[in-house]
Amino acid sequence: MKETKRRPRHWLRRKLGAQFLAGVLIIVPIGIALLIFVWIFSAIDGFLQPVIKAVWGRTVPGVGLGITIILIYLAGAIAENVIGRKVIRQSEALLAKVPIFRYLYTGIKQLLMSFSASGRTGFTQVVLVEYPRKGIKAIGFITGEMSAENGEKLFSVFIPTTPNPTSGFLEIMREEDISRTDISVEDAMKLLVSAGAASSPKVQATLAGTNWT
Repeated sequence: MKETKRRPRHWLRRKLGAQFLAGVLIIVPIGIALLIFVWIFSAIDGFLQPVIKAVWGRTVPGVGLGITIILIYLAGAIAENVIGRKVIRQSEALLAKVPIFRYLYTGIKQLLMSFSASGRTGFTQVVLVEYPRKGIKAIGFITGEMSAENGEKLFSVFIPTTPNPTSGFLEIMREEDISRTDISVEDAMKLLVSAGAASSPKVQATLAGTNWT
């Protein structure tokens, strides 16, 4: 009888968690896109309005919005064009030569590409690490490996924040400080974005079987 009562509750919890995650995956990208759009519009409008007022003697509301929409459309059209893609690649190559900026640009681009379609992700494996202190496990993603002078293998591990996994911390760790898992990047992302509310039985089993000592 108790088992029968637990099943509907468990099903309802999973259903609510899945719906919450679906809502987050819709709202967060839209919110970020709107913030960027408003920022671009404000910058363009703030630049154009003084020029328009000097020429016509008054401001013209909406000019910044119109220019922003046109620029975004043109950027998309150029990106879809063969010649446009070549121009973009050449522009990126030039930007990559600018000191400091090249590290910011390439780093941000690579991070964003890590959240792109499956098969092109920069995250090679989901791991658990003791962070921010011993006794606490955090989800991390191996993004690369290197060798120390003594030949010891080191790993660069990206530890994302929640519910926004695009920000986080980079730690250089030894093999012995990393607990490898069979959790997929997709399942790990769902867990992070939902702040732990949405987790598959496989993820729960993996975490439950982790050595916490």
